[in-house]
Parts: sequence; C-alpha cells; structure tokens
Amino acid sequence: MRWPAVKSGGLGVTAVAYVAVDYLRILSPTWHERLQPVLWSLLPLAAVMRVPYYRHWSAEFRAAIPFLASMIFMLSALLFEALNVRFVTAVMGLDWHNGRPPLPDTGQWLLLALNEKLPEAVVEILRAHIIGLHHYLMLFIMLAFSVLFDSVKAPGLGLGARYMFTMAVGRLLRAITFASTIVPSARPWCASSRYGIIPRHPHRWAQKYYVPYAADTDAIRQVIARDMAYVDTSNYIVDYRPDWGSMSFLIDFLRPTTSEGSSWYSLLKMAGGGCNDLVYSGHMLVAVLTAMAWTEAYGGYSSALIWLLVMHSAQREVRERHHYSIDCLVAIYVGILLWKITGFIWSAKGGTRDSRLAKLGKIQGRLLQAAKDSDMDEVRELLKDVELGKQEGQKQGPSKVMWLFASGTIFFSLTIVILAFTWTSDG
Repeated sequence: MRWPAVKSGGLGVTAVAYVAVDYLRILSPTWHERLQPVLWSLLPLAAVMRVPYYRHWSAEFRAAIPFLASMIFMLSALLFEALNVRFVTAVMGLDWHNGRPPLPDTGQWLLLALNEKLPEAVVEILRAHIIGLHHYLMLFIMLAFSVLFDSVKAPGLGLGARYMFTMAVGRLLRAITFASTIVPSARPWCASSRYGIIPRHPHRWAQKYYVPYAADTDAIRQVIARDMAYVDTSNYIVDYRPDWGSMSFLIDFLRPTTSEGSSWYSLLKMAGGGCNDLVYSGHMLVAVLTAMAWTEAYGGYSSALIWLLVMHSAQREVRERHHYSIDCLVAIYVGILLWKITGFIWSAKGGTRDSRLAKLGKIQGRLLQAAKDSDMDEVRELLKDVELGKQEGQKQGPSKVMWLFASGTIFFSLTIVILAFTWTSDG
C-alpha cells in the first residue's frame, strides 16, 4: 500500500493553525488549554502514520553524517557566541553600562511617529506578541518533517543539515561582529537587572587601551598621532581569579566574581542574551533562515505569511528596544545571503516535478526515436538518467558539506587557540 503525496496546501494550513492556536494563550487561555494538547497530539500521530510509507530512507541515511556534523558545528558556534556575549558584557564593567545612553535610532523614531498616525487597532497588532523565537524553530521542524508527506523534497535530514550549518556560520559571524566593537544597549537598565554581580570597574585591558582615551579630545589626538597607548596605567584594579584548572585562561575573558566563579560552564549559562547591543540580531537570523527555508522548500501563500511575520518580529524587536534597527536589517541581509550560498548542502532544485519534466523535454527526441526503434534498453537508460539527475545533488552533497564543515571547524579551533595563547601570555 502506498499513500498519495500530500501537496494540497496542508503544511501551510498546519503552520497557520500552530501559530494561531499558540496565540490563543493571550486571546483566550481557556481555548488555548483545550486546543494545544489536541494539536500536539495530532501532529506527531500524523507523522508516525506516514513513516511506513516513506520512500526516501536511503537519501536520509546518506544525509545523516552531514546532519550530525552540522549539529556539532552549530553547538560549537553557540558556545563561541556565549563566550563573546559574556565578554562584551563584562569587559567594560557595570558602571559603564549604567552611565551609557542608548544610540540614536531613527527606526525607533519612525515607529513612535507611526503610533501617532496609525489607527489604534493597527498599532495594537504591531505591538502584539504573535510569534517568537521558538515558533520559528518549530515551523522549521514542521517543514523538515513534511518530507514524510512528500510536501518537501527529501531528504529531511539534508534540509536540517543546511539549516543548522547556515545557522552556525551566521552565529560565528555575529559573535565576531559584536565582539569587535562594543555598542551600548538600547535598554540601559539591562546590565543592572540581569548582571548586577559583574565587576563595576573595567577590565585591565579597557583600563589601559580605552579609559584614558575615551573622552579627552587631546588624549585621543595623541594616541592617534603616536599609535601607542602612552598613558601609564600600571596600577590596575585587580579582578577575582578562581582556580579553573586548564580553563583558567578564560578568567580574563569571562571576569567571574566570588559568587559565580566556581565553574566557567555555570557562568556561561547565565550569559543569556547579553546586555550590550549584539550586532546583528540572533532572533532575526533564526526568523529569516526559517522564512528562506520555507520559501525554497515549500513556497506558496504560507511563505508570504511567514515573511510578514518576520517583518512583524523585526519591528517589534526595535519597538521594544531589544535591538537597534541596524541589527534587524543586517540580520535580514546576512540570513538571505548565507542561505543562498549554502545550497550545495540541500536544494529544492533538481528534484521537483518541473525540473524532471524539463529534463524529459531535453531528451524527448531521443526517447521517441528509441521507442520507434523498439530499443527498450535505450528507453530505460534515458529514463534512468532523469532519475539520476534528481538524485545528483543528494549524492554530491555530503562530501562538500564535510569539506566545508572541516574548514569551519579548523577556523574555529585556530581562533580559540590564538585567543587562548593571547590571554595566557597577557596573564
């Protein structure tokens, strides 16, 4: 028995239902409590029922190694990002955060001006918490599992590998970007409320290279002219230094205090989203990658709806001052670009019905001639070429993924080694 493919828009309806039912938590908590368990029961049940009739297990097994490699790469990138989040939060000290006003953001001005011009109902919709980070992640999981219904090109693990690999590259670029220039938060109270126990004074690196030249115009001119840190700052304020064994090189980077210095890992878990502006927005990167994956793999009206939700999320990030406008704009640029350049891992092209028809059109003359000649061997070979063309990307993908994954891992490892050497030698 073979079930027919489900391509009648069912995935789009399911996505809309998921977001709508979850939003009932605000509109009608009673109905939310009733409908959410039903939805979460039906979705896995439907997937399990399709498993025995799934015809692409060989492609899934081929994509398993790239999938696992991409997962490891993404987890490594998230660890690297967490280290940088803590660093940019702690390096300047709590007093700097408390005394630093937000940067002027014309996007915030525009939204405040629109609040005065638009109808109240429209403004309330713009303010509404319709969708969040976990919704975008769940929408992608639904997209990947829809290969069971032939709604999306197999393998689902290949699509997942591309998503995680692209996410990892985006997170690495983000961490490098926001660590390169420390930008004050759009919420000045964040550091005091979330990181009230970080040291109040700047780290000795900031005491030497930033503080003497932060506000004095003549000092700035002198340091530019000399291209050397000329102010004597030998009397540093000393930081607490716990015994972290082989991980002690992280002390300068994370700046633990006596109440949180027992373990570097437990300290990192407290990093959260940081209290500097982290260029660019990680939430928006997730949203854009989900929208790009949905657009390429499934398309249709539901893709347009997801992009509308992405735009809604962007303006809400700025409206609520979780990010500046530039963070959301750059995340959109970067997300689209990164998704476009990682198509070698998984692509909807080459395996669709339209592409197979195009391939058949190219060999139509040869196919008709072979049929006239009653050359069935030639007919079989030509049809086999069409099927092989469908699977070509799947067979070539893993090796390219592994090469790129290896390159990313080597880059990441070299970065950590260089930083560790620098911290150790400075200590």
